[in-house]
Amino acid sequence: MSTNETDRALAADIHVRGAELAALPEDQWFERKSARIGARELAQTLCAFANAEGGTIVVGLHNGVVEGMPADPKHVNALRQASLDFTSPPVRVRIDQVGCVNSRGEMSALLVFRVLPGETVHEMSNGDCYLRVGDESRRLGFAQRQELHYDRGPSQFDGAPVRGVSVSDLDASLLKQYRESAGFSGTNTQLLRNRGLVTPDDESVTTAGYLLFAPDPTERLPQAVVRVIRYRAPDRGTGAGLNVEAGHDVRIEGPIPRLITDARRVIEDWQPKRTALDGTGRFSEQPVVPPDAWLEGLVNAVVHRSYSLGGDHIRVEIFPDRIELTSPGRFPGLADPTAPLEVSRYARNPRIARVCTDLRLTRELGEGIRRMFDEMRSRGLTDPVYTQTAGSVKLTLSGVSRISDSIVARLPRGSLSTLNALRAARQPLGTGELQELLDVSRPTLIRQLNALREEGLVKWTGKSKQDPRAMWVVED
Repeated sequence: MSTNETDRALAADIHVRGAELAALPEDQWFERKSARIGARELAQTLCAFANAEGGTIVVGLHNGVVEGMPADPKHVNALRQASLDFTSPPVRVRIDQVGCVNSRGEMSALLVFRVLPGETVHEMSNGDCYLRVGDESRRLGFAQRQELHYDRGPSQFDGAPVRGVSVSDLDASLLKQYRESAGFSGTNTQLLRNRGLVTPDDESVTTAGYLLFAPDPTERLPQAVVRVIRYRAPDRGTGAGLNVEAGHDVRIEGPIPRLITDARRVIEDWQPKRTALDGTGRFSEQPVVPPDAWLEGLVNAVVHRSYSLGGDHIRVEIFPDRIELTSPGRFPGLADPTAPLEVSRYARNPRIARVCTDLRLTRELGEGIRRMFDEMRSRGLTDPVYTQTAGSVKLTLSGVSRISDSIVARLPRGSLSTLNALRAARQPLGTGELQELLDVSRPTLIRQLNALREEGLVKWTGKSKQDPRAMWVVED
């Protein structure tokens, strides 16, 4: 569910407001709580939302029943103070009281807690730490908490103010589009405030708001660019032998919603195609890489890249047999790029991620990666390959056929990642180079490579086992 649905329900007529909120499914950004909830229990959910992308908690609803808030000022005040009393540092939250008609037909009220994404990791006063994942508030173990601390750092770049830029400087047509999508009846400033896109004093737009809605974000952030390049051969080439097609190297700029739309159009036009039988039994041109897969990769790159890294931009490189997308910034925390399906939930730019979900540009973090894998596998293609450098992540979507499940079952765990890394490199690699690339132990890597060689998937070239120039290469 988009967070727009929550805003629409809150803006509904007072006689149906409670019923509409009670009927909404809980998700990453929305949860209901009974009026009888204790302040400490509420604080756990506040903590979980703040450690993720923020969200809305409505108190006074339980199991489809509109309870409303009791006429007990002591209890209501305890809930209002839950953040101050039980979280450290205190979660930033705005609290509103909205009218409703309860399930008994009486006039009552609901407490609405709008939680902003935390600038640092929030914990409970007893040291427990929670993170919102889907419709659950999960208590984190030591390693998970360590990863969250590592990721958050001192602050989030997308929440930093852009001094001298106010709401009136943003693109009015995009803001109107967003208001209509959200079904929001308040002012632009109120809508942006609810999403953490303006500073608490409403004087400046945050970096997220600027990237999403400024007419030309590159005026302040020249790195906010997607560059699309098409090559006429499987290799880039160098110097005079550079294989870039004439007129097929463009820089795409603009606010994020338009940036994604414009980049999509270019990639659709330039994507590699091959002639094959279609569903009607006729030969036609079909994409080498499933469009849904590269679109997920593009959206993930734009939404989750590190915008704090100046001087670098997103690159989409289109080859006859594959598409490569390179995004500034490493994988979050302790995440393993060789196991992308196991990457835990974390949004580097939570405000951007939430608005893009409102606009239906993206879904929950992690779902896009799984969808890419599903799309590639459904076409019988090799899995997406992530490789990580000191300052970027590259995603390779290749038109190479996936090996059979029977062979996969015989291979040691991690062998496919090793094979995919060799394929992505498109050149022979030594054992040491592969070990550094994959960050695995040498005995594990040797076991994987020998198994791949026995299946005829890779070959070893060298004069002896001690040959320092020996190489591994993918078999044709």
